[in-house]
Amino acid sequence: MHAHKLLIALAATAATGAFAQTRWDLPAAYPASNFHTENLVAFASDVDKATGGKLKITVHANASLFKANEIKRAVQSGQAPIGEVLLVNFENENPIYGADGIPFLASSYAQSKKLAAAQKPILDKLLAAQGMKLLYTVAWPPQGIYVNKEIGSVADMRGLKWRAYSPATAKLAELIGAQPVTVQAAELSQALATGVVNSYMSSGSTGYDSKTYESIKYWYDTQAWLPKNAILVNQKAYDALDKPTQEAVLKAAAAAEARGWKVSEEKNDWYKKALADKGMKIMVPPPKLVADMKQVGSIMLADWQKKAGADGAALIDAYNKQK
Repeated sequence: MHAHKLLIALAATAATGAFAQTRWDLPAAYPASNFHTENLVAFASDVDKATGGKLKITVHANASLFKANEIKRAVQSGQAPIGEVLLVNFENENPIYGADGIPFLASSYAQSKKLAAAQKPILDKLLAAQGMKLLYTVAWPPQGIYVNKEIGSVADMRGLKWRAYSPATAKLAELIGAQPVTVQAAELSQALATGVVNSYMSSGSTGYDSKTYESIKYWYDTQAWLPKNAILVNQKAYDALDKPTQEAVLKAAAAAEARGWKVSEEKNDWYKKALADKGMKIMVPPPKLVADMKQVGSIMLADWQKKAGADGAALIDAYNKQK
């Protein structure tokens, strides 16, 4: 009797196990050619291979499925089981999301890795409360200033039409006396071409992807901060996977994180060269501009710490201990 029951149970498992395929749509905000998106595609392929096709992840690039600022809500509500977001976009919801957008808090890859490590436990707790799990993060290359004229100080930036993509970049505009205009990555080329904006802060990567060199000629390599993309998964969707599939996802995520950071650093130099080849002048920021920007950074850090409370204090403390 027992043997017979066991056979029926095994047959039922085989029938579902062999053909049970889970399909996940992964909304992303950046072009298919961007290194973050290429890394997502490699992650999806690793998961496919490791699970023998049991979990198929389809990456939807360039905000084609959800707009950049809608992806987090989509994952949280289960409209999308998994997605990629830019953490600093959600600083208004919780200051912890904006830790890596504070100018000059962490301005190199080494410092950014330390900041990411200090941020992770607090981020895990925050996302868990919203029914999500953090799979991995990858930093963008360091942020510089794209501007339509030569600048020597913050005073020279007054009145610029400044593209803001996050609360921190809008706050920065306010502090330097520029006019913030909110423009997401997918709309940036158009906004530059039509003169809606004539300046912004971002990495060499965004400047290249959006063909900024067609509208703006100067990029000041300030290395102000390295914001991170985060790959978030809906906790219920993750819990619905069997144990071997979950392990495959975590293993692929760890590999994607290591690969992503490495590629980001390598691409940083490549983007600078590519922009110069397209006629952009890559400028070393003059000392006065650096000093002014660092002052703006310290105002923003103090402001952030006030808002971020105990979690923020714990994060900065953990970060400073590693430095």
